[in-house]
Amino acid sequence: MITVKTADDMFALGLAISAQLQAGDLILLNGPLGAGKTVLAQGIGKGLGVDDVTSPTFVISRVHRGVIPFIHVDAYRLIDTENPNLYLDDLDLDTENSVTVIEWGGAESARLNEERLEITIDRDAEFREVEIKRIGQRWSNFQI
Repeated sequence: MITVKTADDMFALGLAISAQLQAGDLILLNGPLGAGKTVLAQGIGKGLGVDDVTSPTFVISRVHRGVIPFIHVDAYRLIDTENPNLYLDDLDLDTENSVTVIEWGGAESARLNEERLEITIDRDAEFREVEIKRIGQRWSNFQI
């Protein structure tokens, strides 16, 4: 568990994560509204050479050109649909050649890659508590 005290610290955590990323990586970000998911994604994007990362809540996904292409998805609006898998497939994401970060990434998002980071942010405490779950051999040497 990592304690994050400020938005700048959350951004810095994203930068630290980005230093270990490669094309094909999938990161699922979960936590309540206002937890800092987008700020974390902005730090990841910055580390990949992308300066203009904003929440894709209404467009659902954005593809950014960086050192490695960076796909940023907000699946919040897909959660209550009858078939979120179908809508996720409709996005036609190039997850093999990009780093993909999915906010509100549940089971339907996890199926995109058997090896992924699942990051959960808890904002119930005075500070954010960030849990990073490493899934698959790809992440065995991942350190923060």
